[in-house]
Amino acid sequence: MAAVPCAGHDSRLNTLLQMTSPAPLYPHRHLLGIEGLSHLDIEALLDRADTYVALSRQVEKKTATLRGRTQINLFFEPSTRTQASFELAGKRLGADVMNMSVASSSVKKGETLIDTAATLNAMRPDILVVRHHAAGAVNLLARKVDCSVVNAGDGAHEHPTQALLDALTIRRNKGRIAGLTVAICGDILHSRVARSNIILLNALGAKVRLIAPSTLLPAGIERMGVTVFTDMKKGLEGADIVMMLRLQLERMHGAFVPSPKEYFRYFGLDREKLDAAQPNALVMHPGPMNRGVEISSEVADGAQSLIREQVEMGVAVRMAVLDALAQHLPNG
Repeated sequence: MAAVPCAGHDSRLNTLLQMTSPAPLYPHRHLLGIEGLSHLDIEALLDRADTYVALSRQVEKKTATLRGRTQINLFFEPSTRTQASFELAGKRLGADVMNMSVASSSVKKGETLIDTAATLNAMRPDILVVRHHAAGAVNLLARKVDCSVVNAGDGAHEHPTQALLDALTIRRNKGRIAGLTVAICGDILHSRVARSNIILLNALGAKVRLIAPSTLLPAGIERMGVTVFTDMKKGLEGADIVMMLRLQLERMHGAFVPSPKEYFRYFGLDREKLDAAQPNALVMHPGPMNRGVEISSEVADGAQSLIREQVEMGVAVRMAVLDALAQHLPNG
């Protein structure tokens, strides 16, 4: 459904929204992962998100796309950026947005995920945005409710909107994704961001490299169409985009790295290591950052960093996703 500007909206943005060719119909009722999306699905979402970047930079940022609709954000894991981004996206589209606190919910009293799904379904929401610590949990919940479901991250499985916002950030800064060399560095083993980005970047024609110590690489990861390096400088040679990932200590059971200091020495991105990449290479990080562990402050805050821009693109991408799912709502 195309976004409808509110009354009194800036005339230039009205023209932009009216003249932009509508994105092809998004054929899916849910967004559960990048896997299963076609090249056209991805491009349609990115094109629509571009429009919402323009909207979000106006004084009046709201539309009526989801007016009268209810969006529930259900996060079983702590989140600052993603939850706030989805909340803002829903509100800018005119939805009634409710954030459910799992810490004070029946889940903490022993309620199963299926019972939680049944309870939420009885409230008749239009869209559920779900983050869960278990891979596959969001897919299970989507089969138990009547509304549209967005995966906001499930275990080490997928984080589709993060991959989409990363792609939008790259495309807006490089003008394309096809043919670029993207190096993803860090804790690949525990990262849903890495998995979703690998799938999306391959689908759009990028060359994907993974850089990590062998203890943080999944077995057989090469089958996903990536080139693997355990030497950071070699892996960064000629890279157009350097995407850093944090050490996910909360998912680690055992010693995967000797120490944070030792990890930074070999796999932390500092100015010296970044010099191995292309001179105009751009640096990304999904956040939260661990400065001095996977990235130096000099690089994170430097001229080549897109980290703050990624946050802005996140709101636009999530607006585009919610807009796309609105096509499948009754009378949508």
